[in-house]
Amino acid sequence: MELQQYVVRTERIPVQFPPQHQPFHPGIEWLMVPRPISEIGTYRATGKLQGKVAIISGGDSGIGRATAYAFAKEGANIVIAYLNEHVDAFETKQRVEQLGQRCLVIAGDLGQEKTSYQVVQQALAEFGKIDIIVNNCAESYPRERLTEITSEQLLRVFQSNVFSYFYLTKAALPYLKRGSSIINTGSAVAYEGQQGNLDYSTSKGAIITFTRSLAMDLVHEGIRVNGVSPGPIWTPIIPSSFPAEQMMSFGYGTPMKRAGQPYELAPAYVYLASDDSSYVTGQMLHVNGGMRTGS
Repeated sequence: MELQQYVVRTERIPVQFPPQHQPFHPGIEWLMVPRPISEIGTYRATGKLQGKVAIISGGDSGIGRATAYAFAKEGANIVIAYLNEHVDAFETKQRVEQLGQRCLVIAGDLGQEKTSYQVVQQALAEFGKIDIIVNNCAESYPRERLTEITSEQLLRVFQSNVFSYFYLTKAALPYLKRGSSIINTGSAVAYEGQQGNLDYSTSKGAIITFTRSLAMDLVHEGIRVNGVSPGPIWTPIIPSSFPAEQMMSFGYGTPMKRAGQPYELAPAYVYLASDDSSYVTGQMLHVNGGMRTGS
């Protein structure tokens, strides 16, 4: 089957990827072929986040990196919390600084509660405040059957994908103020399910409920809580999770017949972080190539 090449603005977006697999989690961006597209030259910033400070978990690569770039273009200083992908993290830091903003990178396991408090305290020491939290880190270990998921794996997936969201938000909450924004990265699989990836799909469902419940808890404090629910996006978690041959058709099952690129999600995070979404809380924005998911 011949796959059409799509062109959006000036960027050529691949619709097929060569076989590749990374034997470590959550994946490394600089090893991917082709590299994900994190930004495009036609993006026009208007200072929507001028003077803000954002903490982005998993901000070293993928969706987190694209969000960091867009936030920086809008005038925000960035704190990147990541696990151990040092090359990716410092590449992102370098680009944020090229864009004229300050960037602090902090390595550590956000699945451990103490790490979140360390991140928040370092952010405050560097910038003096926190305005935006983007909970974005995740890990995935697909297994064909429920019986293959060990208790150790289940705990690790929820530590990374769910507990970290609780921990980072809890650590930052005393320093957030009216007008602050919390943004959580969900997934289309929270609504559709995903065969062979039960624990990951379940963790993403928990994030949806976390977002909606926390929004109700914080609405009277003037703090908005929303999320973005991506479809299949070309990020490091993909080659680290699935067999090499599966890359060749990754994203082709969507109505748009291709995977998304990280830069295509970044404007949704900018919207939810800025005053443009001042009347929006407890909502998930679906950026998924036309997949029919719940709201």
